Amino acid sequence: MRVSRSALAVLVSGLIATAPALATDHEVHMKNQGADGTMVFEPGYLKVAPGDTVTFVPEDAAHNSHAVFTPAGADAWQGQLNEKVTVTLSKEGVYLYQCDPHMPLGMVGVIQVGAAGNLDAAKEKAGTLSAGMAMNKGRFADYLGKVN
Repeated sequence: MRVSRSALAVLVSGLIATAPALATDHEVHMKNQGADGTMVFEPGYLKVAPGDTVTFVPEDAAHNSHAVFTPAGADAWQGQLNEKVTVTLSKEGVYLYQCDPHMPLGMVGVIQVGAAGNLDAAKEKAGTLSAGMAMNKGRFADYLGKVN
């Protein structure tokens, strides 16, 4: 069977147009000192697309990343101290995470995946968690203020 060049071009352009977008890997650095002060994730707020991955990179000792709030049906994660952890975020919504040993110092972060349908519930959970912080009590609220 012979296919003309124009028919082949239409077929190829149709395949390219319907191909799924490639997932992106984003990095979040776990630091003792950063742009937002002491004991921070950088960036502290991140907006990604469903299916993207986020890699948490320890830059200083004794940090981890632990999901403390996720959209319904989403998998939570618990990274180990001093270890890089990569998570794939497939469910849309707001995710809240913390560094377990430094949560009282306000080492927390927010990831928005696609639409933020669970924003009100995330704000409620963040308020509860912030009440237990000795420092940086407004960090969750600041990051959640960036959700759109």
